Amino acid sequence: MSTILSNRFDVSSHSAYIGGVSESSDRPTISDVARRASVSPSTASLVFSGKGRVSPATRARVTTAAKELGYTGPDPRAASLRTGRSGIIGVVLEQRIDTAFRDPITTLMLDGLADAVAPLGSGLLLLRDLLPEDEVDDPAGALSLRSAPVDAVVLVGCSGRLAESVAVVRGRGIPVVVIEGDAGEGIPKIGLDNREAQRTAAEHIRDLGHSHVVVLALPFDVSRDSGWIDDGAQPQVDVTRDRLLGIRDVYPDAPVYSAVSRIDEGLTAGLAILADPETRPTAIIAQSDMLAAGVLRAAAELGIRVPEELSVTGFDGVDIDGLAPRALTTLVQPATAKGRAAGDALARMLRGEPADAIQFTCEFRLGDSTGPCPTSSRAAAGFRVGIEHPRTKIRARLSQPSAERPRPPRHRAEGPRLGRQRAGRIVSARRPRRPDPPFAHERVNAGPRA
Repeated sequence: MSTILSNRFDVSSHSAYIGGVSESSDRPTISDVARRASVSPSTASLVFSGKGRVSPATRARVTTAAKELGYTGPDPRAASLRTGRSGIIGVVLEQRIDTAFRDPITTLMLDGLADAVAPLGSGLLLLRDLLPEDEVDDPAGALSLRSAPVDAVVLVGCSGRLAESVAVVRGRGIPVVVIEGDAGEGIPKIGLDNREAQRTAAEHIRDLGHSHVVVLALPFDVSRDSGWIDDGAQPQVDVTRDRLLGIRDVYPDAPVYSAVSRIDEGLTAGLAILADPETRPTAIIAQSDMLAAGVLRAAAELGIRVPEELSVTGFDGVDIDGLAPRALTTLVQPATAKGRAAGDALARMLRGEPADAIQFTCEFRLGDSTGPCPTSSRAAAGFRVGIEHPRTKIRARLSQPSAERPRPPRHRAEGPRLGRQRAGRIVSARRPRRPDPPFAHERVNAGPRA
């Protein structure tokens, strides 16, 4: 599956095209234009190249003839034959193309990359990191990292198939740059301080007094399966591994739930992590802002106050629709600058110049999604010694048929006011029962407090 981007991004089709204009066998040529304008082909070429002196009248005839024939310029395939280059930079993504364009980090990175390669006259070809067996079943068919007519390649390290992709590109002998991944010696790496940045977020949570923390991680491997991660499992994806190491530096035993970086995936994960009050953590460290936004929605659905009862951190520093007015505590990464650096490195390599590795850093940004650990919390009690691991209890709960799953108690209807015992004393029947406080999302919908 592939998509070519030239001066703009377009994912309306998964087939390859250049500039949105399909190539056909009856495309008009410069010779056709010359005949229509009654000039020589060389004169017509001078008009389009702008490298020679042509009278205004002749130029007008040539441009008019080109417009009438629908001629848009020299065939790029002919230029490729002369220069030995296609004018295309391949970008290998681990996601489906339509999914990639919903990720703000991916689009910002592609913006920077496109800006950097624009002076080369190059466009971007998006490719999935398909294995040979996957390529056979790929309906888009034709282009892959092995066959695509590209001058150079950018590999994104969020893929669990980075090593296989590196081997393919090395075999083709074309320049390659890796963004956030370890490709080995001789390949420039555009890196990010993932471990150090994620450690900063974990230390912030620790300094707020939280000891009962769950990690919401990015995918561990190429399967991209969501769910609890078994103890001792090692991530095959470089970005996931590095960020998890930063958290492990502070919370070595924190349970891990893995999910794809989407808001809906974060919502599903948040509902699973927060479902049981006895095992509920007081903080969730998410490896992306999209996942963190989903967790915040899950907390609102469950009536969990943020940050009073639950603290949430993200990673990326991107704008997410529907999150305002809440400001997420997160790590801000320079996504556009990473893409631009990768493009600059490729440009130098295509000119025969060496390209160096570059390491970017994140900036910690404090928001209102984190706060001190609650001193009296049912969630805190669930993590005491002797309490079953939350991963086990939640799995057992979700495995029950939907009709048998425990449901939150409904508000009791008004009835006779009978005396009742509470905390070793009798509460008078004449004393009205205090109404339950509204859920967090109900308070938001009701407007600001007085």
